[in-house]
Order: sequence, then structure tokens, then C-alpha cells
Amino acid sequence: MLLHESPYGPQYYCFDNLSRFSGLVHGVFTRNGGSSKNNFKSLNVGLSTGDNKESVYLNRRAIAKTMGIDEKQSVYLNQVHGKEFLLLKDVYNTKANNAKYQQYQYAADGIVSNIKEVLTVMQVADCQAIILYDPENKVIANLHSGWRGSILNIAGRGVEIMMENFGTNPSKIIAAVAPSLGPCCAEFKNYRDEIPEEFWKYRIDVHEYHFDFWQMSRDQLTEKGVLPQNIEVSRVCTPCTSHLFYSYRKEKITGRFAVAVGLI
Repeated sequence: MLLHESPYGPQYYCFDNLSRFSGLVHGVFTRNGGSSKNNFKSLNVGLSTGDNKESVYLNRRAIAKTMGIDEKQSVYLNQVHGKEFLLLKDVYNTKANNAKYQQYQYAADGIVSNIKEVLTVMQVADCQAIILYDPENKVIANLHSGWRGSILNIAGRGVEIMMENFGTNPSKIIAAVAPSLGPCCAEFKNYRDEIPEEFWKYRIDVHEYHFDFWQMSRDQLTEKGVLPQNIEVSRVCTPCTSHLFYSYRKEKITGRFAVAVGLI
């Protein structure tokens, strides 16, 4: 990933594999360069964190400007750790999704879209944000996968929705996994009660209670036909880099950083 500085304030990273496509804008935004204060310093985009809402609106506006897309065309979700998707296909009225007035009307954890000039945004703080791009049919998916989402295989479901609605060939998908909880910090002491046994193979040797959710996502994508060479995993652990990215596990009272992607 390559770091960029926006003239509007935010810092953001771009994935190498997605940066090759001129019809796409994307960014993994750090927590720096925003308007929020104290625990939420400074580019928090989460309205349900306890942060000042006006600061969040200013941060969302700065992100939209950085991506070159009208802020009224930004789509945020009420993320609920499930595997439901908002499908934006062909025609979509984004007026209701104005970042300043939206009240999380969509309870979902992923967006699939083929509409240009719409910015899809995931809000994360240890959970994975996964971007999928079909360059043949010009379709994007942006999804939120915490450990519950990983168990539900929301990554694989995203591929299925692209195939079902847009005729996507999974071998053509370009995928990227944003900074998130790494195996060094993904400790689940109650994993026997929380995580189904079929996923215990992702425990790592260093410690019985630690899991590699990065590898789990890679496997879930490749099982659906995404080629391993088309998957870029940032391998940046958010608790270990909490000066750059919000980490709920490390900080508890904290913000959410944005992972955004849109067609242009």
C-alpha cells in the first residue's frame, strides 16, 4: 500500500492491485487529518461512537472531497455484523444518503454497485474491510467482516452477489483486505464457545487462543474462485498501529476509520 496526503486533510493508503485501474477510486483512510477530538482524534467517520456528530460530518465530507465524489453520493451503512448486502444496480437515488442527514437507514454489512460516482464506505476499527472489483463488468463490492462476519463467510457472499447480479467471473475479481486485527492480536480465549470447530484450523502455533482471520478471508475468496495472485492483504494489524488506525480492541472508546471505493 502507498500513503497519500489529501489537500483536504486526510491521509490515506491505496492498494497496489486496485491502483492499476483508472475507472476506480479507493482509499484506506488513517485516523489522521480530521476534525474529531480526544479519543476520536481525528478522522472518525462513525456516528454511533459517541463523537460529536458535526465533527463526523466534516470528516465524511473531507473523505468525499478527497475521492473526488460528491458527498451526497456517499453511502454509509448501519453495520450489524451480519452478511446482508445493499445492492445498488443501474439506478439509485442517493439523495437520502447525504452524509449530513443520513440516519443509517440500511442495516447491512456490504454494498455491491455498478453505479458510477457513488462512494461506498465501510467503517472499521479492527474488523476487516474487503474491497472486490470486477474490471470486466465494472462492478465493486465493499464489505465489513468482523470475526462474526468471517464465520458467516460474508466475503464469499460478496462474490456470489457479484456473480448472480452482474455475471462476474470470480477469476477476474481483484480483491484487497484493509488493515485489521492481525493474528498477533486476534486472541479469543472463549473460542470453543464463539468460533465453530471448522474454523479452529486457523489457530496459529504461537498461542492456542490466536486466530489468523487474514488467511481465513483469503481462503474464503479463493474457494469462490478468486485467484490467489489477485488478492492483496495489507497485513497491517490495527492494535499494533493504533497511531494510524482506530482499534476498538486496544482503545475501547475510539472512532472508526473509513475504507472507501467508487466507480468513476
